[in-house]
Amino acid sequence: MAQEDKRGRSSSPGSQTEFAHHERPSTADYHGHNYSAKERLGASQRLANPLAGLSPERLGAMGEDYARLAGLTSEEDMRAFRLGAMIAGDQTQYDSIPDLTAREREVLVRETTHKWSNPRMLYWVIGMDETVVNGAQIFYKEVFGIGTDSERDTWLVGLVNGAPYLCCAVISCWLTDPMNRIFGRRGTIFISCLISALACFWQAFTNTWWHMFIARFFLGFGIGPKSATTPVFAAECSPPKLRGALVMQWQMWTAFGIMVGYIADLAFYFVPDHGIEQGLNWRLMMGSAMIPAVVVCLFAYVCPESPRWYLTKDRHRDAFASVCKLRFEKVQAARDLFYTHTLLQAEHQTMSTGAASRIKELFTIRRNRNAMVASEIVMFMQQFCGVNVIAYFSSEIFREAGYSNVSALAASLGFGVINWLFALPAFYTIDTFGRRNLLLTTFPLMALFMFFTGFSFWIPADSPAHIACIALGIYLFGMVYSPGEGPVPFTYSAEAYPLYIRPIGMSLATATTWFFNFVLAVTWPSMLTAFKPQGAFGWYGGWNIIGFFLVLLFVPETKEKTLEELDGVFDVPLRRQAAYGVRQAGYFWRRYVFRRSVEKPVLPSEEVMDGGYTREKEADSSIALDIQGPGHT
Repeated sequence: MAQEDKRGRSSSPGSQTEFAHHERPSTADYHGHNYSAKERLGASQRLANPLAGLSPERLGAMGEDYARLAGLTSEEDMRAFRLGAMIAGDQTQYDSIPDLTAREREVLVRETTHKWSNPRMLYWVIGMDETVVNGAQIFYKEVFGIGTDSERDTWLVGLVNGAPYLCCAVISCWLTDPMNRIFGRRGTIFISCLISALACFWQAFTNTWWHMFIARFFLGFGIGPKSATTPVFAAECSPPKLRGALVMQWQMWTAFGIMVGYIADLAFYFVPDHGIEQGLNWRLMMGSAMIPAVVVCLFAYVCPESPRWYLTKDRHRDAFASVCKLRFEKVQAARDLFYTHTLLQAEHQTMSTGAASRIKELFTIRRNRNAMVASEIVMFMQQFCGVNVIAYFSSEIFREAGYSNVSALAASLGFGVINWLFALPAFYTIDTFGRRNLLLTTFPLMALFMFFTGFSFWIPADSPAHIACIALGIYLFGMVYSPGEGPVPFTYSAEAYPLYIRPIGMSLATATTWFFNFVLAVTWPSMLTAFKPQGAFGWYGGWNIIGFFLVLLFVPETKEKTLEELDGVFDVPLRRQAAYGVRQAGYFWRRYVFRRSVEKPVLPSEEVMDGGYTREKEADSSIALDIQGPGHT
């Protein structure tokens, strides 16, 4: 049997034949070569299909070599990796692999035809959030003496409500990468949820506004790393056909948590004080938010760790054990682990080309800069579309409209239910209708319903239409937000950046959305007082119009694009992307409004390819990093 070194790798003679070239370059190698932008993009493009062109025999031999490298030398494991590597090279030609059993063929075909048919363990990797501040603030702002309409009090209410998101933007989101490296995905989620649970418990015992601010700021240390890690964890554990749907579940379960928070607000409203100083009901509301976090803590280690994280630690045995829990058959698990290992080696080489200057290259390389511009637009607009002023302040908004406290909480619950239910269609539309099309369709509707809600406050308060129209506008806004600006930003940002710069890009994207979440929370009470509801809702209605044009001009479509194609999509001058947006708007107007037969505009990435981008990529192939090593064809 092969001997293992201290990192768990096989030291048998045959183990070095195929994977010796995968050893990570030293730090000196990383920084000792002045790689050009073309070399970096060329290396990134190799990640699209690193096994292309290899014969089944060569792939099978590579799979067996990897099994030896991992110390998985039993006959069953060697067979699984030999067949898994052959499947990884060609994901559909199962008939050309005679050694597969009928059961294995059935499972491989079914994962394509029934993408939701997976082991139940796979679905443990999705998290949930809860918000209860919406209803609790009705009480604690009065108890803490900040419940008047004075300028000081309105700013303090906003500051207290926005405290967690300020922490996320300036500190906790930037802790995600080191926490993931040290504690892994499960460990980061466990620690984040533990912090969230303790902070929620702490909130229930506060007795001043500044004490509540401190407790809620501490809550941000749980929200930030969890919000960045959970989508990554889901993506790394998911099969390719299901990855997009699982990544967007972060937003869906956040909507579900908001709904649960509204239920808690309503359930604890009538709880008497029982002699508790400053009231008991709002304390139960704030403290109840710890329950989902505690549940996640209890079950965090029921699900396996990310196999990809294990591979970064050279823990190949653990990685295989983990992925086996997420797939029906060992052949599936071996295929995915072998392919992930191959991609990870390519990623190491790709990341090494810019390890010393990735932050600089986020701005100086056009492909990265354009991805950042598009990602920042969708993340910024996720907040400035105005959704969270409703999520956090809907009870106050409904009270302003004339509802009683109980009726305001019940109406807020209605928004929560709608926000969650209408996120469900995005499972289908995000990968069929497309990210860009979803945003271009929903932004005008969100603007319309924001204006409708604000202008409804001009209806006389004694008219039944006053309350009915305000509630209708808020509910209609939730219906169009949930399948559009709800799930798209996190999914879009996760796929826009090339792999070597993705950790920095995602940290920036997450920090952006939480920062502007804080801006909304801290400014809304003062805005409502200064602008009145008509002006406050009109302000965010106007931002939705701006968001439509920003997406039209600067956010390209990424649906069903490979990594290689995304390099072409984003490596286009912004002026050319903007010109395409103008042409697309003109085409839509002439084709669907005036019913004329007009030619559909050509995508700017296709224009670039026609103009020489393909030849440039062919030239780059001579310097692209060869992850297959000598002797491969």
